[in-house]
Amino acid sequence: MSYMLPHLHNGWQVDQAILAEEDRVVVIRFGHDWDPSCMRMDETLHKIANKVRNFAVVYLVDISEVPDFNKMYELYDPCTCMFFFRNKHIMIDLGTGNNNKINWPITDSQELIDIIEVVYRGARKGRGLVMSPKDYSTKYKY
Repeated sequence: MSYMLPHLHNGWQVDQAILAEEDRVVVIRFGHDWDPSCMRMDETLHKIANKVRNFAVVYLVDISEVPDFNKMYELYDPCTCMFFFRNKHIMIDLGTGNNNKINWPITDSQELIDIIEVVYRGARKGRGLVMSPKDYSTKYKY
């Protein structure tokens, strides 16, 4: 489904997408279109893009085509999703220890909508770090 979502092809386009959006959260999926985990994430993003269009906009960035942000945002995972609001990176506490980004595919549409909504509400209040509606830590799995 990655072909259905807008792609950003260079660092300038990524910067402009983040800078230009005043009222909505910018959701950027960094990864590869051919990666299976990115395909699952892209499918979820495509499903929700129309539902969240009032408070979020979704873009895809291929990390081999645009390597400018790989070191800055530590994009070492195959699929990474990050949130920006008014030219500011919004961190989210998912209970995983990494508050900067989501680095696994989320396949549940409602779960991702809830996360984006929490990011939007927190960012509108001026918060740089928001709490996830669900705890993704593994402490209860073992």
